Amino acid sequence: MDRPRILVTRAIFPDVIDALSQHFDVESNQDDRIFSSDELIAKAAGKDGIFTTPSERIGADVIAACPTLKAICNMAVGYNNIDVAAATQAGIIVTNTPDVLNETTADFAWALLLATARRVTESEHWLRAGNWNKWRYDTFLGADVHGATLGILGMGRIGQAIARRAAGFNMRVIYHNRSRLAPELEARANHAQYVGKDELLRSADHLVLALPYSPQVHHTVGAAELALMKPTATLVNIARGGIVDDAALIAALRAKRLAAAGLDVFENEPAFDPAFLTLSNVVLTPHIASASEPTRRAMAQCAAANLIAALTGGSPPNILNPDAINKG
Repeated sequence: MDRPRILVTRAIFPDVIDALSQHFDVESNQDDRIFSSDELIAKAAGKDGIFTTPSERIGADVIAACPTLKAICNMAVGYNNIDVAAATQAGIIVTNTPDVLNETTADFAWALLLATARRVTESEHWLRAGNWNKWRYDTFLGADVHGATLGILGMGRIGQAIARRAAGFNMRVIYHNRSRLAPELEARANHAQYVGKDELLRSADHLVLALPYSPQVHHTVGAAELALMKPTATLVNIARGGIVDDAALIAALRAKRLAAAGLDVFENEPAFDPAFLTLSNVVLTPHIASASEPTRRAMAQCAAANLIAALTGGSPPNILNPDAINKG
């Protein structure tokens, strides 16, 4: 009996390729080329499964062109790069990698929050440029984090992990979410207080975005929302590009209507708006919130386990569309 055939769309850890090769005929992309849409369709044709990353768009066109597909397993918690509805209709299982990156991503949210509030990268660039020749009382005055109000937009597992860390800074935590957390979860998340979105924006000294992307939340934070924030406030986005209207954020930062921003994600990344590079009051990182070696390994192993289960008769632990099983 022929073994299932799979495509691994981007470079991943070699030992994960080895593990997949024990079950499948693997076409891998260890050269890490970025496939065009036509190339992706050509390579996915005839495959039973695809191991994907957020950089590949698996739309209805790819799904329609690849009738042998049975599983698409994404190495990410987010899955807005995949047309899940089209996959479900075609009987294709879609999975993601939740939970394994919660704590690492929360750590990085705090790295960005602190760097943004205390102007770390701005002051480092100034120092490296040879500008430091004396101490001054007002050199790079930033905002305090301890004792401040932390606002979290999106209070899933990552948002809750961010909130728990606020206890060490004696912060008040407020949040807005599609629905309010159960009281025991609020208590565990540093006694987080549920508030309306406008109140969150008006009250937060430091706002962190941790909500998943969908078309419904596109530009959830735009010019009108930024206008509600304190001019002394900071904004951190470790969620997804597109949740923030980047052009509106650039305008607010340039006009100092917002003190600073820390951004790990952008619209149209990696082709982000170059106007960000002209601003001193923004910390920029290249979508690395989950990029610790243990966590990225866990994500790759989780995606591989999902794919193995989906194509060998098991039940994938992180299936997003169980209805697809009945259609397959």
